[in-house]
Amino acid sequence: MAGRCRQYGFVPERRATLSATGRQNAGHGLFESLWAWIAFGLVVLVFAVAVGFATRSLLGTNVGWLRTFLVGLLVFVASWPFAYFVATEARVIATDGELRAPVLVVVLFVALAFGWVFAFGIALLVAAEALWPTTAVNPVDAVRAALHRRRRTKRYLQILTLLSRHGIGWILHERPGWPQRGRGGRGGTPAALVAAINEAGVTFVKLGQLLSTRRDLLPRNYTLALASLQSRATTLPWPAIRTVIEAEIGAPIDTMFTHVDEMPLAAASVAQVHTGTLLDGTRVVLKVQRPGAGAQVAADVDIIVRLAQRIENQTSWGRDFGVVTLAEGFARSLRDELDYRIEYASTQQIGSVVAASGTSEILVVPRVYAAASSRRLLTMDLIDGVPLNAAAERLADLWPEERTALAEALLDAVLEQVIVTGIFHGDLHPGNLMLRPDGKLGLIDFGNVGVLERSMREGLVTLLLAAANDDDIATTDALLLVVEAPADADLAALQRDLGRMLTLTRHSAEGSIFTAMLDTIREHHLAIPSSLSMAFRTLVTLESSLAILDPDFDMVGKALDRVPHYLRRLVTPKTLLGSVQAQAAVLRATARRLPRRLESISAGLEKGTFSVRIRPFAETEDRWWLGSIVLETVGALIGIAAATLGIVLVVSDTGPELVEGVRLFAFLGATIGLIGFILLIRSLRQVFLRHPN
Repeated sequence: MAGRCRQYGFVPERRATLSATGRQNAGHGLFESLWAWIAFGLVVLVFAVAVGFATRSLLGTNVGWLRTFLVGLLVFVASWPFAYFVATEARVIATDGELRAPVLVVVLFVALAFGWVFAFGIALLVAAEALWPTTAVNPVDAVRAALHRRRRTKRYLQILTLLSRHGIGWILHERPGWPQRGRGGRGGTPAALVAAINEAGVTFVKLGQLLSTRRDLLPRNYTLALASLQSRATTLPWPAIRTVIEAEIGAPIDTMFTHVDEMPLAAASVAQVHTGTLLDGTRVVLKVQRPGAGAQVAADVDIIVRLAQRIENQTSWGRDFGVVTLAEGFARSLRDELDYRIEYASTQQIGSVVAASGTSEILVVPRVYAAASSRRLLTMDLIDGVPLNAAAERLADLWPEERTALAEALLDAVLEQVIVTGIFHGDLHPGNLMLRPDGKLGLIDFGNVGVLERSMREGLVTLLLAAANDDDIATTDALLLVVEAPADADLAALQRDLGRMLTLTRHSAEGSIFTAMLDTIREHHLAIPSSLSMAFRTLVTLESSLAILDPDFDMVGKALDRVPHYLRRLVTPKTLLGSVQAQAAVLRATARRLPRRLESISAGLEKGTFSVRIRPFAETEDRWWLGSIVLETVGALIGIAAATLGIVLVVSDTGPELVEGVRLFAFLGATIGLIGFILLIRSLRQVFLRHPN
């Protein structure tokens, strides 16, 4: 066998040697190919990084490195074929690669080609940054944000579809209460709005309940319809509530309470209320936030603010009434409502106000317990009694004089809070007033507490005092002190409407001066501060509670009669003296500086160095901003001039030949045009990529 192999020239040892040599050569080729690719990759990387640094230097903006690298790679890949195309078209290189011109000329053409590709790369980066600005992105946060946007968009489209289905899409385009032409059935009516809100969910129901008290924003037929909204909430099982309680107190429930009733006393959209007993035997109520309520409210509040922005952008009535500000205020109050530590502090404040005002003989404010309260848990005294709107039998057992005395005491207590102390219960509807067996009224639900600053209280008292004296001129002037009138407001018409309103309410047993004044404010598009609006709302809501206590009680007459008394309480000789002293101290401090300032002015005039600084350009930053604007304008003009000159030179195609078929002026025009193009891109970058701090 070995002989046959040798006979035919086939030697196994030789075959093995050849095989090993082939593998060695193949491996060497693969090794060289791998190194070639590594070298190519390094060149590409260096080129892309260089492009990135050059781009950032030209644009003066931190452009994302990923997109910079991708554009640099694209520039690198596109530059070579484009440079070869330009060189062959200019006949400085033959199709076989042979040079037909001096090396310097070839380098100039290749550099010009690279420059134009580089310029288009910069333009691509500017466009990318304008459409998708670079931000520091955490991958996890980006995924969460994408999921959140998806849920929000889905919910947003759901709300828009719901409005359209109920025939009230006009909210986004027309003024509320306008007749809807061409509509039939229930579309565009207050009932349709209520139906849509009920279907939208608990957060929108809360918004509707808030709007039902804003007579300064909506007509009466809408506020009456919205007042019928009721939050519908299913009760959660006890284990879920117990988990929240133990998580908030940080211990087992029996370390704080001897007993907590598993059956809820009440269930609302964001909370559930249970009765319980502390270790010392005090009977309390526990307000427990429902799990997941915060996330649900946050999502819906975001939708409400976005709808408000769309309404304000697309409707005149939205701009007149500032619906974005209203929505943001609602969002803020709802977020505060989710933090029971705020309600805890408000309850303590109202308790202190009631105790200091001497109205504790008629009003009872529950105590709150810090050890058993937190962000999602609030524990307070149990107020025995029945809500005022369900106390008809108990009220029937009282003498008419007792009911009148009860109504007068409640009115005095509220006026004391609103006018004198400035801290008041913001939602005194009959359900939040408990008639106790001892005849006192207990206040509950302090999630909505208003605060009026002293200047606003003085303005409110002045307004009520002018209204009490039927003085339409003084009433108009006082109203303009506490509200903001648009530039085109008809003040004469406002005075006439206020005078008419005062006359009608004074000689009519029906209607309220507070609701009528809110109607006038709405009709004249006056912007009323939220704190003052809450005070008016408290007085309007209080009227229904007083009517239950005493159907014949004249709240408006009693309130206006009591205004001088509370004005004397608000502006006492002591407070007046204190204000005079404070103003005198301010004037004294100003007067002490006056001689020095006059001396400085006179010295400057005498020496001829007196100067006046215009405030917008007095600061270094202002001057730098003005200088940058001038430089950018000059740069843009130079860019336009260079681009225009380049086009003219290329089109003229004159001058000596640089190479055969290419004249010098055409080459210079392409170069100057490149410079102008880059300057224009930089100017556009200042327009599209500069964001205010």
